[in-house]
Parts: sequence; structure tokens; C-alpha cells
Amino acid sequence: MSFIAKQDTKAYKFLELERVRQRDGIELIASENYVSQAVLEAIGTVFTNKYSEGYPGKRYYAGNEIVDEVETLAIERAKELFEAEHVNVQPLSGSPANMAVYFALLKPGDKVLGMKLDHGGHLSHGHPVNFSGMMFDFSQYMVDKDSGRVNMDEVREIALKEKPKMIVAGFSAYSREMEWQRFREIADEIGAIAFADIAHVAGLIAGKQIANPTPFFDVVSTTTHKTLRGPRGAIIMCKKEYAKAIDKAVFPGLQGGPHDNTTYGKAVAFGEALTADFQEHTAQVIKNAKVMAEELMKKEFKIVSDGTDNHLMVVDLRSKNKTGKEVTDALDKAGISVSMSTIPFDPNPPMNPSGIRLGTPAITTRGMMEEEMKRIAQWVSDGVDHSDDEAYLENLRKEITEFCKEFPVPGI
Repeated sequence: MSFIAKQDTKAYKFLELERVRQRDGIELIASENYVSQAVLEAIGTVFTNKYSEGYPGKRYYAGNEIVDEVETLAIERAKELFEAEHVNVQPLSGSPANMAVYFALLKPGDKVLGMKLDHGGHLSHGHPVNFSGMMFDFSQYMVDKDSGRVNMDEVREIALKEKPKMIVAGFSAYSREMEWQRFREIADEIGAIAFADIAHVAGLIAGKQIANPTPFFDVVSTTTHKTLRGPRGAIIMCKKEYAKAIDKAVFPGLQGGPHDNTTYGKAVAFGEALTADFQEHTAQVIKNAKVMAEELMKKEFKIVSDGTDNHLMVVDLRSKNKTGKEVTDALDKAGISVSMSTIPFDPNPPMNPSGIRLGTPAITTRGMMEEEMKRIAQWVSDGVDHSDDEAYLENLRKEITEFCKEFPVPGI
């Protein structure tokens, strides 16, 4: 980073501060991860200089013969990872990818069934403040109040009653495996399009740790960061019959030229995800999450659904008489990053919800294992218990900073 350091000292200062923050803290935000040194290098390459509206072999600008090869490489690797018939690697992020899916396969006002946000869904699955809820007629399924799990019989009842044109299976804060096959069966029963948003678990699917809906769903979207450990971006996968509509919705429907440096980073990340090392890593992500959930439950924390099958968990803080914002702020002072989260049937407002969401992808990438999960769970518990004690949190931060020196962050 010598050129930035010499040319723009003010901007360089922020880079150094962020590097130190990432190096010295414990990252438990479930949607965050650390890319490899190779991916970090890839997204800072000369591909950022190129403009390439269109698709491989069909560009509106000259000089794209190498970009065509890069995009094709990313597509072929994604096809192999997810057993996909068709892949579009150009979406800039998860919500734009979902927007492209809706615009490709639906008309404004069409009925759609998605998971309710405060029950684990995503804004783009039909929340009223989001474009999805504004443009389409969404019904929402929820989790069972007692078990904290999706009741597929209730999903079917809603689907039979509402007759949506599309059913969205996916989540941003649900710690159990989705019953992909049941969603497919329900969609078939009513003649609906089956759409899976696997943004959070794409890496676990690519690493062959949980079931893959791509071969039997009509369309699948995912971000390429999170558990997949690539650059910030997204892809859309679909059956061949939907390929033309999906591609047209992405470009020229919603985007101009793709970010070719990001596409290059996606290709490199997908190559990493095809290795046995990545499968071992994703297995460890889940092991770590299970241990963390078990340790927190031993300390009388309530985990929604009483455990996890993937990389994340939602912690109900009401038993501790704390709120999500209070705990998020306190843990941040101690050097632990979490995200506040609503819980199912949350009595509190979204900006001060009753829970926090924790995840293990980033700390697993740093090489932390089961024993470290126990230690981190203890620090989380201590931070919650002393959330109003500034001096305690500062001392905890010093302990965590020393601990983090044992586990380097890729690229730092």
C-alpha cells in the first residue's frame, strides 16, 4: 500500500485503522468473513480498469477478449461447485440479484411467499420497506413459536391458500437447515416457481456440508462473500429454461457493465472452494458454531431453536434482561463484533431488538477451533454480564487483543 501511503495520508490512515480493528478483534458477525490473500489481490487488479457491458462473446465494447475468459472461468467453476445448469456471475450484490430474479420471472403485483424478516428472513424476501414488498404481493411464513423452526405443514397451508407465483426459500438469521425438498414439493403442488436464496449458506453447500437445492430448484441466488469467502458480490443460478430471462434482467435490465475485478475475484474464490481444504474449513465452521451454541446455552443463554445446524445462531437476551443494542455496543467496546437481531415474535422494535446474531465463519478462517469457541463464549457471557462497566470492558478488550495475535487475518 506504499502508493496510497505516499499520495493520500488521510485516506491511508483510515486503511491502517481498519486493518488494526480487524486484526485485534473477534469477528462474530455471521455475514462477514476474511477473503484469502489471493482473492484480496484479485480484486485490486487492472481488471478494475475495464468496461464490459454484455456477456462473453457479446460485448458492446472492444478489448474484452481476456475479460470473456475470466467471466467464463467464473461461470464454469460456479457450475461445478453448485451443479448448476446456468450461472450469471455479474450481479453486484445479494439484493440486486434477488431483484433481477423477481423482475425476470414475475410481474409487479404477483403473489410471492417468503420468510418473515423477524423470523429469520431477509429484507428482499418481502418486507414492506423493501422494493420486494413494495413491488410484489408477499405473504410470509414464520417459525413455530415453541420450536423456533419452520413448520413446513404451515408453509404448505399458506401456499395452498394464497397460490403464490413464486415461493422463496432462504434466510439471513435462521440456524437450522431448510427443508429444500419440501419447498420444491409445495411449489410443484401449486405450480409455483421455486426460488432459493442461499446467500448465508452457499459456502457450506459448496463445501458439501449441507444439502444443495440448486439441482432441483428453478432459480437460486447467493452472495459470494459470507461463508463462500469470496469478494462482495453475487451470482444467480437457474435452469436453462430461465437463463435468457435472468440474463436479460441483470443486463440490460438492472445493471450496466459488471465489475470485472470482482468477477476475477469470484473466479479465484470459486477455485478455492473446489478444494478439499475448503471442505475441511466449512466442516469446522459448523463444528465451531455448534460448540459456541452449546457453551452459551450452558451459561443460560437462550438460542432460538435451541442450537444450530449451520454457521450462525440467534441469541434471545431476554433471560439476561438485556437488549440487542445494549449488548452489541458493549461487546464492541470489548473488541467483539456482533449484529443485533430481532427474535421471532419480538416485543421490541428493530433498532433495539431482543437478540443478537452470532456466526463462526470469520473466526474459523483465522484458524480458531473448538477450544477457542469455549473461550469466546465465555468472553461474550462476561461482556453481557458487565455491559455497563466501561473499565471491565476495556480490560476485556486488552485480553482479546493479545489472544488475537495468535490467529493472523489473511492479508494482514
